[in-house]
Amino acid sequence: SIASADMDLNQLEAFLTAQTKKQGGITSDQAAVIAKFWKNHRTHIHESLINQSRWDNVLKNMNWRVDLMSQLRHIDQINTPVAIVEMELGKNGQ
Repeated sequence: SIASADMDLNQLEAFLTAQTKKQGGITSDQAAVIAKFWKNHRTHIHESLINQSRWDNVLKNMNWRVDLMSQLRHIDQINTPVAIVEMELGKNGQ
């Protein structure tokens, strides 16, 4: 629950307090250990969850440009910007 919600320190404290008051919950010593672990490893845990939830394909490269049309059949379309985006996908880890 802590990791999936990416709890900040205030949320963590409220969550652990609720867990200590719950019937069959954790002790205050266990809550202190969990809080210390989360404070020290929050970033690593969050990055790990993101990596596990990614699809196989990742964005390898992206190029873009904006073109203005200078010659068209209809005068109202001249100087209309057109965005061109090129994205290169690849397998994760390759």
